[in-house]
Amino acid sequence: MSQRQGADLSYEYGARAVELARESVESYVQHGQREQPGSMREAFYERTGAFVRLESTRGRGSLRGCAGGYRSDDQLGHVIVDAAIEAASEDSCGSEVSPSELPNLTVSVCTVKNVILTDDPLADLELGTHGVAIDAGEGGWLYPTVPVQNDWSAREYLDRTCRKAKLAPGAWEDDDVIVTLFEGQVFREREADGSIEEV
Repeated sequence: MSQRQGADLSYEYGARAVELARESVESYVQHGQREQPGSMREAFYERTGAFVRLESTRGRGSLRGCAGGYRSDDQLGHVIVDAAIEAASEDSCGSEVSPSELPNLTVSVCTVKNVILTDDPLADLELGTHGVAIDAGEGGWLYPTVPVQNDWSAREYLDRTCRKAKLAPGAWEDDDVIVTLFEGQVFREREADGSIEEV
């Protein structure tokens, strides 16, 4: 196993990360432009990965987009902007986010703190602490908070991450499938463009 430190965000920085992601989505969807991080605060210069999720609050709610990566050589501020734009694009969930959807979207950001390469994911995985990324098939990942919110076992969490990567459940046990665990901080809007909480 190998580990690498990343950003450790205060609540203030985490809230700013979510605001930056929302600004980036809005700028892209409304004007087709890439938001600039502006004068970034100290933590946003860290070179680490991040993920952005967009969820609709309409009806029963649904995932509208997700993008990002657990490692990056770019600065966190730029990683968040790029992930937010990709999450809002048609490449993410099959259709681009439209301007009319913006008032009904909640934004969340997961910033990566430690990356763990593992040969035994079932033994090394700590539910509620680790996100999972599968580097095979189409690639897939899930936030550290997802299994706790859905009451999944470690095995189910790994199986569902495989499904997201368009692999069969249990593929994480194959020698040629690389499983990476990552620790991350998750910050999200409680409601569309509303107050922000750390999960």
